[in-house]
Amino acid sequence: MSSTTLPVPEGPASPSAAVPTDHSDLAELGYEQQLHRSLGKFASFAAGFSFVSILTTIFQLFALGFSFGGPAFFFTWPLVFLGQFMVALNFAELAARYPISGAIYQWARRMGGEIVGWFAGWFMIIAQIVTASAAAIALQVVLPSVWSGFQIVGDDPALTSPSGATNAVILGSVLLVLTTIINSIGVNWMSRINSIGVTCEIVGVVALVLVFFTHAQRGPQVVLDTGAPGAEPGYIWAWIVSGLMAAYVMVGFGSAGELAEETHNPRRVAPRTIRLALSASALGGGLMIVGALMAAPSLTDGNLATLGLPYVIDSILTSPWGTVLLIDVAIAVFICTLAIQTAASRLMFSMARDGRLPASKMLSKVNSKTGTPIAPSVLIGIACVAVLAVNVGNSAIFTTLSSVCIVLIYLAYMMVTVPLLVQRLKGWPHGGVQVDAEGMKLFTLGRLGVPVNLLAVLYGGMMVINLSWPRAEIFNPTGEFPVLQWAAPITVVAVVLVGIACLPRGKAHPKPVQIGA
Repeated sequence: MSSTTLPVPEGPASPSAAVPTDHSDLAELGYEQQLHRSLGKFASFAAGFSFVSILTTIFQLFALGFSFGGPAFFFTWPLVFLGQFMVALNFAELAARYPISGAIYQWARRMGGEIVGWFAGWFMIIAQIVTASAAAIALQVVLPSVWSGFQIVGDDPALTSPSGATNAVILGSVLLVLTTIINSIGVNWMSRINSIGVTCEIVGVVALVLVFFTHAQRGPQVVLDTGAPGAEPGYIWAWIVSGLMAAYVMVGFGSAGELAEETHNPRRVAPRTIRLALSASALGGGLMIVGALMAAPSLTDGNLATLGLPYVIDSILTSPWGTVLLIDVAIAVFICTLAIQTAASRLMFSMARDGRLPASKMLSKVNSKTGTPIAPSVLIGIACVAVLAVNVGNSAIFTTLSSVCIVLIYLAYMMVTVPLLVQRLKGWPHGGVQVDAEGMKLFTLGRLGVPVNLLAVLYGGMMVINLSWPRAEIFNPTGEFPVLQWAAPITVVAVVLVGIACLPRGKAHPKPVQIGA
């Protein structure tokens, strides 16, 4: 393996290599430094880790995976991780060469052209708005269990009940107001709060794993059990459906790229944190799943398939430790929502700065004191609250929207990996060895680039099909709205049509790029 293949040597480049500064780096890419550059390594890692937020997402989605695949659904977790890691490696290489806010949009346009880049950014903005709303809804699962006073409307906290769905909108809206304020007052406050929250989440994950393993009812071989679904014909298809749980969780690891213009030495830091955020999330999440399966009082009483992790936790922990853990989950929900909204606002800012969105002049303005684009943060917050309103009396529709937004994220990822593969076959990356602000060689896949990229594309295509397949049990579990079964293709078509209407026409891009350069 040559020195330019994975992993890259950590030693300094030759003394003759030009060492750029972060500001000059950005200038060479066609942009001036407007955002405040103050984020370090941990803050960058925290952005990606908190977007994935395993304490939030596995807490919500464990029951989904178990109900379809039984204990053996665990094996979908490492498979999805391997596929997403192929994607993350490609993102890491792009982050090293194009450390710009609005990463997905910027990478896609540099590899596939302006139209491809615009739609990649458009898909991600829509998906992130819905994802932030879905994260905010999770407070309803946690807070009423901590204190009954959080159930402001009615007395039934279940998300599927009218009072629970309405109360979820109230709690989620309050959360989104707080995250909007934090994003508006500056990236320093956002990073401090996010870093503290991620530390709490990591401590919570470790504590939860230890609790599970010390209260084990059975050994790790439980993951070989197919459970009740395994007794039915066609188990492999049910197992494939169970993989949606992992697919829903392991997204957003590229958030470090969105904050590149606010990170010190992003050419070095962002590639590392993209890989580390996904890997740490996969490791922690995998241990949580195995631990829960080992510690569950019963695998056959139906509670794991309906209640999921809360059932296991309630069976093991008594107050006050159970309450402490629930508070930690609430913190994870908070920072997850904050991270998603931050990433969305930077993406919107990046596209507006290029004049690619309506009201671009307003959305691209950076407050000189806070160093943040306030208008995108506020607009994202308002849009998220509007999406939350769908949950009032229609929790099934909201659940469907949440599922569909993951399809949009995977499509946006493919709008990066597919054109990147085309450019690799043409010889990308071109030019000599490049270095970061510390004079170190940039992360590169070298000769592994084409096979890793090809695997990322194949994986992405299969996951888009799996996520979009019109399954009534996923998109219309209540059976009340038959059209929801086709929600994924209908929504994608609708987003594309609205995107075509919003696509800037007759206007030259102010920062034109040469494809594949």
